[in-house]
Amino acid sequence: MPATITVKPANHKIHPCPQEKKVELLEKIIDQNSTQETVVVCSKDVAQLQESLAKYDVKVVEDKELVQNKSLRAALIISYDMPVEPIVYVERVGRAQEMAVMLVNEEEQRVLYKIEMLLGRAIKQEKVEGFEYPQKAKKTDSRPTRKKLSKEEIKEVAKKRYEDSTREAPKFDKEKSERRDDKKPKGDFKKEFKKGDKKDDKPKRAPKTTGKKIFMNKVKKEKR
Repeated sequence: MPATITVKPANHKIHPCPQEKKVELLEKIIDQNSTQETVVVCSKDVAQLQESLAKYDVKVVEDKELVQNKSLRAALIISYDMPVEPIVYVERVGRAQEMAVMLVNEEEQRVLYKIEMLLGRAIKQEKVEGFEYPQKAKKTDSRPTRKKLSKEEIKEVAKKRYEDSTREAPKFDKEKSERRDDKKPKGDFKKEFKKGDKKDDKPKRAPKTTGKKIFMNKVKKEKR
């Protein structure tokens, strides 16, 4: 069963921070709270983190050790990274007596909602100057920017549009139209056919002859 969370929501914070700056921000937080007993918790690479914080009087533990040691508590619990399971984070915060802080990079920020759903509330996020996520470059718009019009110019444009819309359309000249129709050639170019007429006058082909060809010279010889 996870430890009961006793820290106030105002003292439970998340500091967004790029991964490469986490150790630097961690050192800054430890310096600011040097009078308090501090425990730093991580999910992996505990030996490397202990080496980085060797000059500080703080305890660095892995989640496995924290869970097994039920008496391990401190005024300040700093989560260096995101635990493998959300329930383990509840265990971390439950060991904090006054304040709980977690450093979260951009990738961890995407799965933070799992912990917040388990807690039933959002965790307060507080940016530290100099440790913000790098801003992504905005896409430049190659299209030319429109010049902003003054109030007087807008009125002139609106007036011109109104005048154009109310201007009378050219009247239809019936006489000119009839004159144009007179010039058109008259007559029906469609060929009419009566019943029985054929559409084409192609010559008929002679029917093919069938049977065996008889040569006249051969016949005369047989008569002789």
